[in-house]
Amino acid sequence: MTTVKHNLRIALIPATVAAVALGAGCATAGSHGNGDFPESITQAMIDADFHHNDRILTYGQSPEGQRYSTLDKINRDNVHALTPAWAYSFGGEQQRGQESQTLVYDGVIYVTGSYSRMWAVDARTGERLWQYAHRLPDGIMPCCDVVNRGMALYDDLVIFGTLDAQLVALDRHTGRVRWRDRIADYRAGYSYTAAPMIANDLLITGNSGGEFGAVGEVQARDPKTGDIVWTRPVVEGHMGTLPDGSETMTGELNATWEGEAWKTGGGAPWLGGTYDPELNLIYIGTGNPAPWNAHARPGDNLYTSATVALDADTGEIVWHYQTTPNDHWDYDGVNELVLFDYEHNGETVKAGAKADRNGFFYVMNRENGELLLAEPFVENITWASHIDMETGRPVEIEGGRPGNPADMEGDRGEAVTAQPAFLGGKNWSHMSYSQRTGLFYIPSNEWEMEIWNEPVDYRRGAAYLGAGFTIKPIYDDKVGVLRALDPATGEIVWEVPNRSPLWSSVLTTAGGLVFYGTPEGHLKAMCDETGEELWSFQTGSGIVGQPATWEMDGEQYISVVSGWGGAVPLWGGEVAPLVRHISQGGMLWTFKISDLAAEAGL
Repeated sequence: MTTVKHNLRIALIPATVAAVALGAGCATAGSHGNGDFPESITQAMIDADFHHNDRILTYGQSPEGQRYSTLDKINRDNVHALTPAWAYSFGGEQQRGQESQTLVYDGVIYVTGSYSRMWAVDARTGERLWQYAHRLPDGIMPCCDVVNRGMALYDDLVIFGTLDAQLVALDRHTGRVRWRDRIADYRAGYSYTAAPMIANDLLITGNSGGEFGAVGEVQARDPKTGDIVWTRPVVEGHMGTLPDGSETMTGELNATWEGEAWKTGGGAPWLGGTYDPELNLIYIGTGNPAPWNAHARPGDNLYTSATVALDADTGEIVWHYQTTPNDHWDYDGVNELVLFDYEHNGETVKAGAKADRNGFFYVMNRENGELLLAEPFVENITWASHIDMETGRPVEIEGGRPGNPADMEGDRGEAVTAQPAFLGGKNWSHMSYSQRTGLFYIPSNEWEMEIWNEPVDYRRGAAYLGAGFTIKPIYDDKVGVLRALDPATGEIVWEVPNRSPLWSSVLTTAGGLVFYGTPEGHLKAMCDETGEELWSFQTGSGIVGQPATWEMDGEQYISVVSGWGGAVPLWGGEVAPLVRHISQGGMLWTFKISDLAAEAGL
């Protein structure tokens, strides 16, 4: 049985993980259908995913990441009759933090789970077709639980990443390994938890590990072979490679980093990205600079805590927007840029929206990075008063940064209370954009932290923070808040509070519904216009997964993984007791309108 060990600064999760009952790194195959293999998945099919409701080929239900479906067979009038079609248990003792989103193709559901596992499940019956469990070495160091958020489909492959910073491509019919490659060295603190992305017929990945000084990098591979096509580090001074094999430097050496701080500068793009096929641009958020103690790395520290737009052919940075220059609060910048059409000054603009961990909601022109709107989406922001629309930079509040330990006697600098806490006004869990209402639906959190700096030296494979902290709730009755936000004005249209933090992604549909989960275990359906709760189902464990929807045999289905874990119980400080009673789990739930209700025309 794998144990989780803690120290005062970071949750390090060693693992001696075998492959449950299968034998390590093995897949067990079943049978499906009549043995005829479906059409191979192409880039054109992936780009058009939004327009085909009988499948889900992309993370986010489209390359644009809107998490919106045009399906309306489940709607406000009949959602009360939504009932489980089946449930599949991941089984065993390896539970913790089920954050995956399902993909669906030709009657098969693909889903990943904690400890770098994957299953193929018959979408009609919930029966397992095959499973794969990756052999994890001792000493892996994921900062924020043993989670995995999903996979990519391409050709006849299903591809996902592992906690020891590898990529594994499986035959999606049998689960057998077709190729395997290493992203980076896990012994230096690297890991991988995101869903890979297919863009421009390339497999696009980032990495995790910023809390260990691991340098962020985006990599593009041939998805059929795993061969590297280009790489792009996201910290200035590091060298990337172009498709012709030549090297180019990211940024300019020491332009925004002093001395040699850039060498261990963090910036891990650990959440993945979105893609505009027409512009051929990849949009990826970058993580916090390392160490957290910003006094150790003066300057803006490009391109950390930012969104970067990359040329999908070459990996070159086309534009960037840094949300938190010289980040001192671990606000990161990894949160997704959701692509949508935006009415601005009487014109339709190709735009992207981002709800940043720092508490501000941004809309920018996705062609050139021009800032179009920046407004708070949480109630409490103490580090900055507003965003200067002329410069795009935050206007910081005096005294909002923790003190320099070099200025103090003892081993720590002056502490400050900062809002939001470092887990963010919104963390990794994804918002949704509804084309029906024109609103964004944001799983946000209201909390604060006391944070202070400490001296720190880099040591390979060790936590590299130089900070101490504790998270505290602000209110007695809520931490999590689901908010509907109008991107035209930045105004909150409605909100629904939750006693504990929200850590589930959001799905919206043309049926007028908003789906999301709570740590208390409820999958909920809300009215997209008012926030009224229309349906709820208790799944038995906290939901930190990602609802998804598709159509099969003339019926609409909703799926979500349930299983409590993630960063909150590990890093949550005084908030963690709010969720201490929640049971772990590992279950894939799939719902549809009950047959009796369907027969009655409800």
